[in-house]
Amino acid sequence: MDVGAVLKAARKRKGLSQELLAEKLYMPRSTISKLENNKQIIDVPTFVQWAKHTNAQDIMIATLIGIDPNTITQGLEMIARLFGG
Repeated sequence: MDVGAVLKAARKRKGLSQELLAEKLYMPRSTISKLENNKQIIDVPTFVQWAKHTNAQDIMIATLIGIDPNTITQGLEMIARLFGG
């Protein structure tokens, strides 16, 4: 599973730049880039904070339990369209 792609998708879905997320997570922007490009392994506390600051708990939980996050995201988008969200 491409954890970096999941992290990047969560950040972008929230509309955050790497710089802004780096500030929220108290880390250099270069670390955000390394994590999103799978050049560095994310630790659990950072993963949890990333999910919190990107409001992407759904995607992060799917990733942890081995469900394709795209499946979850597509389902949520379809539900939102159905209910005018």
